[in-house]
Amino acid sequence: MFLFLVFPGFLFSSAMGLIVSWVDRKVTSRVQYRVGPPWYQNFVDVLKLMLYKETLIPKGVSSVFFLGMPVIAAAASTLISTLVLVINAAPAKGFIGDIIVVAYLLMIPPIALMLGGFSSKNTLASLGASREMKLMLAYELPFIISLLVPVIKSGYAIKLGSILMYQRDHGAIINSPSGILAFAVMLLCIHAKLGFVPFDIPEAETEIMAGPYIEYSGKALGIFKLGKSVLFFAAPLLLITLFFGGLGTDPAGFLKNALEYLLIVVIIVVIKNTNPRVRIDHAVRFFWGPVTAIAILSAALAYMGL
Repeated sequence: MFLFLVFPGFLFSSAMGLIVSWVDRKVTSRVQYRVGPPWYQNFVDVLKLMLYKETLIPKGVSSVFFLGMPVIAAAASTLISTLVLVINAAPAKGFIGDIIVVAYLLMIPPIALMLGGFSSKNTLASLGASREMKLMLAYELPFIISLLVPVIKSGYAIKLGSILMYQRDHGAIINSPSGILAFAVMLLCIHAKLGFVPFDIPEAETEIMAGPYIEYSGKALGIFKLGKSVLFFAAPLLLITLFFGGLGTDPAGFLKNALEYLLIVVIIVVIKNTNPRVRIDHAVRFFWGPVTAIAILSAALAYMGL
């Protein structure tokens, strides 16, 4: 329980997620010639939602189901962060199929958001939830195919610990052509999982007023936002684990990981700030077309040992 609730679980991951989200907001502000918020702004925003804002439940809605979805989303994000950090610290603590479990857990936050939107019985929330469902169907295919690359290159290992040990013995997977292509595909898919521009189609504040979030307020909205921040923190860690050889424990390894993490976050922020929102049909065509083709190519190259 300590691992899940305190370190490296909920409390630690939440704090780091809010800091990473602040970095995103700060860089975005600088790109737009604004000063941006102070480092503690995200903490203040979440505490305000959790402590001072009223939690409203739409009439005729199941309160257990409606309020349960944010908790499920945050719990899944916390489990991802905890698993990745624990296995990096001690690869032997992994279990057979843990990479499949992580892939499964990555599906839960968008599903929870989708179900929460549908359960609110709001037309705009249902529209946003339907967009979330279509977007998820679009990016999951190339995501799973690109996830096969580390599995294939590590001798068909389905343990994160085994993938880590392979990279420590043979070098990082990102150093191969198949690794580069799979990393690019997975980064785009995770970008869509996080609901960032240009794939913020389900939320689309200027069109459907936050979509699935529209009926959420107070603690429920705060937990949803907190879960998204935790996922934002955990996603680059997963990419580092799968493609960059995992997290180091010595000072040199820590500096290397910090630069890798910063690189991934910067790429995400650059994509957010240089692309307009796309339509849902364009997003589906994009992921099922060129992105899936690149993912298949990366898996084929990995199978050929490249």
